[in-house]
Amino acid sequence: MHFESAVQLLCDAGVDFVVIGGVAATFHGSVRVTYDLDICYSRISSNLKRLVAALAPLHPRPRGFPEDLPFIWDEAMLRNSTILTLRTDLGELDLLAEVAGLGSYDDVKTHSLIVNAFCRQVSTLDLRSLIVAKLAAGREKDLSALPELESLLEAGEP
Repeated sequence: MHFESAVQLLCDAGVDFVVIGGVAATFHGSVRVTYDLDICYSRISSNLKRLVAALAPLHPRPRGFPEDLPFIWDEAMLRNSTILTLRTDLGELDLLAEVAGLGSYDDVKTHSLIVNAFCRQVSTLDLRSLIVAKLAAGREKDLSALPELESLLEAGEP
């Protein structure tokens, strides 16, 4: 995944989003490798329009689905989805309207902070909330990240 290009594209398009997952962990000092960008996005109509327009040139497609499967990239599809795992020209991108353990975009936004990343001001999940979300997700890869994240929290990361 070309994280820098993807984050810059979303920021420059004015998309309301919060970086979550592995990239958020790296913003807090994690050394774990991640291969996709996970974001939580606002479902308000104007934001859906910006998100659709920003990602359309990257040819988003559902990850793991047959190539001949019809897929319409539009606002209605985003509005009616909770989680989309996409393959794009920049790499894998996961779009979440809700985050396990935290709630909707508005809830996630209240648990975010602004970081300087990729020459942009980027909203990212705070470390304590990232731990809550990974615990709630309960997947092996999320649970295995917890010891490092908890040690970063103990070491005084915000």
